[in-house]
Amino acid sequence: MSKDFDHFDRVLDIDPEYAPAYIDKLCEELKMPSEERERREAEERERKAGTRVVLSVKGVDYAFRWCPSGTFMMGRPASEKDREPDEEQHQVTLSRGFWMLETPVTQGMWESVMGSNPSHFKGSKNLPVEQVSWDDCQGFIQKLNGLNIAPSGYRFSLPTEAQWEYACRAGTTTPFNFGSVLNGDKANCDGQTPYGTSTKGQYLQKTSEVGSYPANAWGLFDMHGNVWEWCADYWYRDYPDGAVTDPVGASSGSYRVLRGGCWVDYAWYCRSAHRARSDPSSRTRDDGVRISLVRVE
Repeated sequence: MSKDFDHFDRVLDIDPEYAPAYIDKLCEELKMPSEERERREAEERERKAGTRVVLSVKGVDYAFRWCPSGTFMMGRPASEKDREPDEEQHQVTLSRGFWMLETPVTQGMWESVMGSNPSHFKGSKNLPVEQVSWDDCQGFIQKLNGLNIAPSGYRFSLPTEAQWEYACRAGTTTPFNFGSVLNGDKANCDGQTPYGTSTKGQYLQKTSEVGSYPANAWGLFDMHGNVWEWCADYWYRDYPDGAVTDPVGASSGSYRVLRGGCWVDYAWYCRSAHRARSDPSSRTRDDGVRISLVRVE
């Protein structure tokens, strides 16, 4: 099978209601002249990290930040306190830039696409959506792609685990993208069980409105705490031994990856390198989602 037809593997499970528009968009991108592709790739190389673009769905804004291609050290360095064996540091290169949603998907965003709000914690449309499974998130993304609102050459997706950590770190190497200490002051977690300090902090015991804490260097909010965020990958325990390019995780498995920690977790769970897993059908008040825009290949 030619490379061009590989794209259709991605839409076999899409809701039939949305498949025609999605397939039409893919076909259009595949027929793009090489000169146009080269022009877009040149634009991506010059675009600054953190560049902001806003899309709208039924009057609800979805703000994305640009994450440029690059190389980083994924996992925790040997000097990091209380590290886990599945966090072995290794070099990762991401050959293509991507757009990452500025915040976790809010309840307002979810409702604008799905027409309902499954969350346990309510009271504001700017609270992160939770009680959504990995499978639910696929339905949300399929509907977004079916709306045909993604910028030309891009599609909505869950970030890969590598993309998530790269975006979270935004060039940093510390346990958190703001440093080495967390006690609930810079992210929504159980601040009564801090990391890197003996000083206890706030424990809200619930989610908080997105953007309530400082953004990282690329303008991304809530990469630590608030809600866990589903990633595209199947979970696997051991990272590769050497350098890798554009990793996508295991080819199969029983669990999907979650990243970032949440409102109920000790600060340790919110580290940039920390990894979690769950059944793709699982729905809890801890688990939310953040989407990305990736190139149509």
